[in-house]
Amino acid sequence: MKRILLILIVLPIVQFVYSQASCYSSLKNDTLTIGNNQIERKFIWNIGNLITYSLTDKINKQQWQNQSRTPDFSISKDAKVTAESTCQSEWVKESEIHPRYLQTTVAFSLGTLQVKRVYRIYENSPAIACDTYLKGSLDNLLSGKEANQADMKNIEFAEDMKSKQMSAVLDQIHLKGQHWSLKAVEFFDVTDWNNNLVSERKILSYRKSSYRGNLLFASNGENDNGFFILKEAPCSGVQMAYQGSDFSAEFGKITVNGLGIAGGDIKPDTWVKTYGCVIGVYGKSELNGLVALRSYQKNIRKLTSDRDEMIMMNTWGDRSQDSKVNEKFCLQELECAARLGMTHFQIDDGWQTGKSPNSALARGTFTGIWSNKDYWKPDTLKYPRGLAPVVEKGRKLGIEICLWFNPSVQNDFADWEKDAQALIGLYKTYGIRIFKIDGLTIPSKQAEINLRNLFDKVLAETNNKVSFNLDATASRRGGYHMLNEYGNVFLENRYTDWQNYYPYWTLRNLWQLSKYVPAEKLQIEFLNKWRNAKKYGDDRFAPARYSFEYLFATAMTGQPLAWFEGSNLPEEAFKVQKLISDYKKVQHDFHTGVILPVGEEPSGRSWTGFQSIKDNKGYLLFFRENTPEDKAQVATWLPRGATVKCTPVLGNGKPVTATVGERGEIRVSIPAANDFVMYRYEVK
Repeated sequence: MKRILLILIVLPIVQFVYSQASCYSSLKNDTLTIGNNQIERKFIWNIGNLITYSLTDKINKQQWQNQSRTPDFSISKDAKVTAESTCQSEWVKESEIHPRYLQTTVAFSLGTLQVKRVYRIYENSPAIACDTYLKGSLDNLLSGKEANQADMKNIEFAEDMKSKQMSAVLDQIHLKGQHWSLKAVEFFDVTDWNNNLVSERKILSYRKSSYRGNLLFASNGENDNGFFILKEAPCSGVQMAYQGSDFSAEFGKITVNGLGIAGGDIKPDTWVKTYGCVIGVYGKSELNGLVALRSYQKNIRKLTSDRDEMIMMNTWGDRSQDSKVNEKFCLQELECAARLGMTHFQIDDGWQTGKSPNSALARGTFTGIWSNKDYWKPDTLKYPRGLAPVVEKGRKLGIEICLWFNPSVQNDFADWEKDAQALIGLYKTYGIRIFKIDGLTIPSKQAEINLRNLFDKVLAETNNKVSFNLDATASRRGGYHMLNEYGNVFLENRYTDWQNYYPYWTLRNLWQLSKYVPAEKLQIEFLNKWRNAKKYGDDRFAPARYSFEYLFATAMTGQPLAWFEGSNLPEEAFKVQKLISDYKKVQHDFHTGVILPVGEEPSGRSWTGFQSIKDNKGYLLFFRENTPEDKAQVATWLPRGATVKCTPVLGNGKPVTATVGERGEIRVSIPAANDFVMYRYEVK
């Protein structure tokens, strides 16, 4: 009788099935099932503190049974569910930002800590995301440290070889098998200091070890099927409350470590979001894994041609800072931007009444911004008629005006509401929709919360019309896998003044990132190659040794950013308008595919490029760097043995019909060094 009563208490009282189109969520008896036509994850209810039962790849007919009965989310191994648990599911409607998705919310309590796990699944994507929220108090639940590997005993001590429970586990899965190959991918922003932005580590999973990175790919050597885990967090080096690793692995047991919060961040009456976690499944090739990952990433923020596609010119790149910025200068720059074919013109630091620390005119500050109520109003000396004449000129020329903005960083963005109203006011007064967000520092969870509040309020008050260029050049920011719903990433500051701009460096950063980050969400600079040419001397990779068209082409895979003053260009520069005009015709179609790197890593002397994959067709963009051979076999993601027809659309190349080699390679010909060609291809 006691056993029967216990079962009645443990099993959920309410049962439901929620299904529409390809996504579904079902809680029956002791099993919660979430899935679509590509993936399914089953959980043992466990009074709400879910335990993964199985993970299924429907496309490849692969099902893995979880080997552990440890809850997926863990704060402490001794924590027990202490209150009634709930489960509900609903469709979140499509918006200007995201497509619709099915959301399942599971809530339970561990002592005085309330936990809410929100699962998101999109149609036609083999991935399930989980966002975790905490409320209440930890009441000393967080304790314990992971043992250092060097302090462990050898394999003869069987007890010591058993895995010790990690504190603060965001998610975990334990699959059978001894033959798991892993790849951990770590990312680096703070690009003012970093010029190597991706690090891959290949691992044969063995005894318990920990790894850094936002991405982990796991492939079973017995059949080559696998899964990926994406930690939606800043880059490892700048995460908050960092435990020293993002993943732990022991054969097929994988845990995701680090919540991104400390005990003091949890509030008694407000839900606080931890870092997120996504698990996706894929078949027998690296390509399948990358396409599976990208299918999820493209759902975070829809790519729309009239909002997200941009060829932007920004006033800062020629190092005049704010010394030139005024109405006359901007009107002149707009004429140049129109001649080049720009779609957007962004006035960087200097348009506003307040002076920043980067001002060339006065010693400014970001501290106490709101002691000057006019800080974020147009400078009346520079813009006596406000920004209206500039906006109107842009409208006539078909160029959208964008602005730079630096939120009030002091006290964890405590003035976020005032900042939001300033942005909303600029939108309502002038129709400004795009703001470069600079100077961010996110030193605490409260700062992250307030920053999200700022962005969310602006979007809510502008009907999601405003978007942000999120600067990734310095300090502790969102990186490549967090805050993605708000806009794109301003990747790097490079200047000919200091000889830290080389076309192949920028191309290499884009090439490496594009494997794991949607390239179309990255703003990529090209500079005025005529400025400071003498400073480079006889450097064979100096910008002046490349055509202006080539410099633009290095940015085409991302969102091109003209990092210069148009009025400083020589007349010959404006010939690039023909290429830019032709690029506009294919830009959005090119970006809607799954863009991946092809060929060799850019080195200044490589055959390299990108492929945009759309089923059996797409685009191939090849670069012949400074190498003597005018032909090369370039590895792509095309299916081996296939016949592919390539039609040139940009650059210098002839039509090609080729048979794809064993490694996906095709023969490419570009007559001159430091040149490029973009093909539209179709697999016959």
